Amino acid sequence: MAAINSAPSEHIYPEIELFVKAGGDGESIGNCPFSQRLFMILWLKGVIFNVTTVDLKRKPADLQNLAPGTNPPFLTFNGEVKTDVNKIEEFLEDKLVPPRYPKLSARYPESNSAGNDVFAKFSAYIKNAQKDANESLEKALLKALKKLDDYLNTPLPEEIDATSTEEDICSKRKYLDGDYLTLADCNLLPKLHIIKIVALKYRNFEIPKEMTGIWRYLNNAYEREEFVNTCPANREIQIAYLDVAKRMK
Repeated sequence: MAAINSAPSEHIYPEIELFVKAGGDGESIGNCPFSQRLFMILWLKGVIFNVTTVDLKRKPADLQNLAPGTNPPFLTFNGEVKTDVNKIEEFLEDKLVPPRYPKLSARYPESNSAGNDVFAKFSAYIKNAQKDANESLEKALLKALKKLDDYLNTPLPEEIDATSTEEDICSKRKYLDGDYLTLADCNLLPKLHIIKIVALKYRNFEIPKEMTGIWRYLNNAYEREEFVNTCPANREIQIAYLDVAKRMK
């Protein structure tokens, strides 16, 4: 178990500690999109917090007592344990509010649901071991990715000039809901990154370059420290899927 302090050492209210899955060495960040989701939210909020990586093979007794029967991610907020990822997200958005902390909720409901089936389609694709089913599962994944790509390339209301006569305007925004990262991005980006790494490694599948919305989205995310510094190493992701990615028969 290793602790990482995300900010200068000073006491400030509230006291927050995030517990995330550790990597193979027991100390680095492990592959867990839910852990990264909460890590990103806290970083974007700008609150001071500690991160503790938990080695699931050697879970310390004090953590077992802190959150019995619970695996990371979970957090403590002023000593109170929070264990459900969705509820933690809602709790943090409710507690860490403006003007001190930024609001991270998406403005448009469609941003929250964009790409919501991509990871499920990927999971079915990567776990499949039957050659006969591979093509149809890959098509299903591509269809889900295309739907996400279409959303990212469709202009948001504020991007549309009512006086313009130009047709087929393509969005230039950086993220799902605009040019600022939101809770929707914290949920989707870690999963999309896993898809990119794992599908290439075990299926030689790449997100098509013509899906310009997705690639613009990913490339903008890779420019943000809140994302890249909370990502596990590529090798950690690949190892996590070593037994999940079934060989074709």
